[in-house]
Amino acid sequence: MAKLNFGGVEETVVTREEFPIEKAREVLKDETIAVIGYGVQGPGQSLNLRDNGFNVIVGQREGKTFDKAVADGWVPGESLFSIEEACRRGTIILCLLSDAAVLSVWPVIKANLKTGNALYFSHGFAITWSDRTGVVPPADVDVIMVAPKGSGTTVRSLFLEGRGINASYAVEQDYTGHALERTLALGIGIGSGYLFETTIRREAISDLTGERGALMGAIQGLFAAQYEVLREHGHTPSEAFNETVEELTQSLMPLFAAKGMDWMYANCSTTAQRGALDWKDPFHDAIKPVVERLYESVESGVEAQKSIDSNSKPGYREGLEKELKELRESELWRAAETVRRLRPENK
Repeated sequence: MAKLNFGGVEETVVTREEFPIEKAREVLKDETIAVIGYGVQGPGQSLNLRDNGFNVIVGQREGKTFDKAVADGWVPGESLFSIEEACRRGTIILCLLSDAAVLSVWPVIKANLKTGNALYFSHGFAITWSDRTGVVPPADVDVIMVAPKGSGTTVRSLFLEGRGINASYAVEQDYTGHALERTLALGIGIGSGYLFETTIRREAISDLTGERGALMGAIQGLFAAQYEVLREHGHTPSEAFNETVEELTQSLMPLFAAKGMDWMYANCSTTAQRGALDWKDPFHDAIKPVVERLYESVESGVEAQKSIDSNSKPGYREGLEKELKELRESELWRAAETVRRLRPENK
């Protein structure tokens, strides 16, 4: 493990060079890795582990998701089982269920944990807000986390490209004395490009803040606000969309992703530079109180309870689809469909 400087702060980072896949295989050679849940993170992590040569099985209830696992090459009775059976067979239990599903399945997982097993999460939600979820692991197991910084789809696609998504890792409970090496081996096994140290609580709070903020909630709010103002002042949908979304995603984001915001600024016109520098502070000052309010809501457990309550309601899926349909059918994102079709690579 290396200490690297992040903007003046030293942090612990683990790379593939320090912890190669061969070492990961050696650490886990006698383990049976049971991936519980085949929804968002399950496919990417389980397939990557399988491709990397680990002993992996999947636990999933019968239904469409079970059928998807079969289509991905998992064999019922050999590598694909009920959740209960997979938990019985596994020595490392990868709990990759949705936060809502964990609440109902946890009694099955807990009943089948054996002394010395490892209980693995890719999100700190269930453990951090255990007073609300009821997820309290027994004292005689390792409790660990590897949290990829992206969707399960990206975990898989970057692996297939020979790259790897970065991930955070944490050891919450070390019963065996080997929890850390188990954690790092799994992190490398799922294809992480590098791993940075955190705690389960810090990951849970930063994750919920991030997805509600800059990663998803805030960016949709910003897109919608700017698009609406441009449209209300007579600009066409194509112009409003290009100036709000398309130029950002197709031109500017690759620049600051590669070398930073200053690099992106340096590659724009002097008029754009001046305007950006003049307006970044008003946006910061307007948005920071909202982010602070969001953080407080996450840290206090209010957001966790909202998630638990809404995801547990009968008809939740139907309600969610209605909200997503409204988003999908808004003028902003209908304009996006046409713009995407016009991209040369899509013709």
